[in-house]
Amino acid sequence: MASIKMENVQKAFGKTIAVDHLNLDIKEGEFFTFLGPSGCGKTTTLRMIAGFYYPTKGIVRFSDKDMTRVPPEKRNTGMVFQNYALFPHMTVFENVAFGLRVRKIRSSELKRRVQDALQKVRLESYRNRQVSQLSGGQQQRVALARALVIEPEILLLDEPLSNLDAKLRDEMRVEILRLQRDYKITTIYVTHDQAEALSMSDRIAVFNYGICHQVGTPAEIYNQPANDFVASFIGEINLLPVQVKSVEHENMVVALENGEQQITIDVPKQAGEGDSILRTDKDLAVAIRPEAIRILDVAEDGINIFKGKIDSVQFFGSVVNVIVDVQNVSIRVDVLNTQEVGYYYQGKDVYVELPPNQLRLIPVISGDAP
Repeated sequence: MASIKMENVQKAFGKTIAVDHLNLDIKEGEFFTFLGPSGCGKTTTLRMIAGFYYPTKGIVRFSDKDMTRVPPEKRNTGMVFQNYALFPHMTVFENVAFGLRVRKIRSSELKRRVQDALQKVRLESYRNRQVSQLSGGQQQRVALARALVIEPEILLLDEPLSNLDAKLRDEMRVEILRLQRDYKITTIYVTHDQAEALSMSDRIAVFNYGICHQVGTPAEIYNQPANDFVASFIGEINLLPVQVKSVEHENMVVALENGEQQITIDVPKQAGEGDSILRTDKDLAVAIRPEAIRILDVAEDGINIFKGKIDSVQFFGSVVNVIVDVQNVSIRVDVLNTQEVGYYYQGKDVYVELPPNQLRLIPVISGDAP
């Protein structure tokens, strides 16, 4: 295993900056995910770690060893590509053994390691099958076995599940995690799929326009987004533009931009966070997840309880999505389906409660990037 450190890394293609001022510390044995939309810089970053690209500026280290200009074949990394990059004229065994043959591993050791890798991915009975005769999921397992059999210090996965159907993707998530835990290998996973990132990762780096906006655990990314891009990219969220009216101890009083309602917000207790956000020159928004909001039939004592009218109701099986209009502000509420779907209907008068401990004041950066 190896740790990875990227220090002030930049990658430019001509005048286009693909990755800018990137600083990352990835721990030994960690499952670390690069998450973001297409063209955000996540695959470029992965390729700089693999050695396929060299940074324009900055340093890449493996366990404190400078690897910035070391060629790919000398980095001891295993990579699984989006299209698998298997050899169609070779059998499963030959595909998995290819990297070992290049490294001139003796025959007995080669056979042992290939057999062990095929057992790990549950393909030992397919060892003599042509890869062109395999299903997409089986080809994905061959690609994983080929990457793992060389016993790399770092495993790199570039959107490996994007070509599979939804059910098979779910199955392969479990398989990849099982293999990563078995081998205890430092793994970097590139995806644009938030469900993959949240369900598989120890930590996540969220990218957009070549900038890493936040690094954290899945719970931190989801519950404490750094800005409106991270908040909206990870799951559904209500983003309510506001202006700060006053600060009282650990609470801030903010007003919705239409000036018709006020919301009291618990400032996060992280040192200095409340002060720093007040000093920003960005617009501000209150963020709250739909599942954190309560719908009430009658007003209750407490703060952040507002009268509204149901604008629409959508049924999604386990969840009912209710849009409530609160004085021309649309608020999305996700309610667990308790088989009383008809209880919510368009035009019904209700109250919504926005629990202060579920609210987060964040800067609005949308539109800042080109």
